[in-house]
Amino acid sequence: MPVNSVVCNSSPLIGLEQIGQLSLLKALFGTIIVPPAVVQEVASSVTLPEWIEQRTLVQSIGPFIMKASLGQGESEAISLSVESNARLIILDDRPARRLAQSLSVPVIGTLGILVFAKKKNLIPAVKPCLEALSRFDFRIAPILYEQILKDADESP
Repeated sequence: MPVNSVVCNSSPLIGLEQIGQLSLLKALFGTIIVPPAVVQEVASSVTLPEWIEQRTLVQSIGPFIMKASLGQGESEAISLSVESNARLIILDDRPARRLAQSLSVPVIGTLGILVFAKKKNLIPAVKPCLEALSRFDFRIAPILYEQILKDADESP
C-alpha cells in the first residue's frame, strides 16, 4: 500500500457523486483508497471509478477506534489511514473527525474539498455545490455555510 495515501469515507463519496463532482478527488489527490466497509456502504449509490481502490486492513481495528462507537465504514477508514500512514483522510462525521485528529491523521471534509477545488481552479464557485448538496439532505449548519463561503472568497 502506498505510504502517504488519501483515504476516504462513504459520505464524501456519496455527496460528491450526487452533485456530479466525484472527479474532484482524482484531480486533487490522484488515487483514493477505501476500506471494504466503505465500498459496501456506497455500493447502491456510487459506481467506484478505477482510481478509487479498495484496500483491506492488514490488522484488525484497534480497541481505541472500536470504543468510539462509529459506523463500520468510519472505523475501517480511520484504521486504514493510521495503518497506511495516510497523508489525509476525508471524513464528514464530527466524532469520526475528532478521533482521526486525535490519532494525528490530517482530516478534510466534503466542504473543505470544495474550497480546495476552487482554490485550485477546478470549480468556478463553491456556493452552487453547497446548494446542490443541501438538496440531497447534506446537512450544513448555517454558521458553517457562511464560513465555507468566506474560505472560498464568496462571502454571503
